[in-house]
Amino acid sequence: MSHVEEFLTYAEEQEIVDAILEAEKNTSGEIRVHIEATTNIDHFSRAQQVFHFLKMDNTKDENGVLIYVAVDDHKFVIYGDRGIDKAVSRGFWDSTKEVIETHFKKGDFKQGIVAGILQAGKELEAHFPWDHDDTNELSDAVSKG
Repeated sequence: MSHVEEFLTYAEEQEIVDAILEAEKNTSGEIRVHIEATTNIDHFSRAQQVFHFLKMDNTKDENGVLIYVAVDDHKFVIYGDRGIDKAVSRGFWDSTKEVIETHFKKGDFKQGIVAGILQAGKELEAHFPWDHDDTNELSDAVSKG
C-alpha cells in the first residue's frame, strides 16, 4: 500500500468530505483536497497544476480553494483562485495554514485537514456568501495522485 493510501482511512476521507459539505453550506466557494506522495517541482507550482487538472479554475466566481498535501515531502499548500485573490487581503490564508500546521505537527492529519476546511469555509463566507442560486460546481471527494 502506498503512503498516499495509508495517509487516511476510508472513514477519515469521509469525515473530510463531510467537512467540505459543511464548509460549503455558507459560501459559494468551492473547496477540494488533493493528496499525493511527492512532487519533483516546488509545491506551490504543483498545487497550481493540480488546481488546473481538477478544473477548479472553471468556477463561476473563480473562488475555488485547493488544499494540496504531499505526504512523503511533509508539505502542504493552500491555493486559492483569482477571484479570491482579488477580494481578500495579503495573508488571508495564514490562519487556515496555522490551523492545519498545528494538527499536522502532532501527526493528526485528518483533523488538520478538517479544521483547515472549516476555517477556509468561514473565511470564504465573508467574501463569497452562499446564495440560493449556488450550485456545487466541483466534486467534494478527496482526489489522489
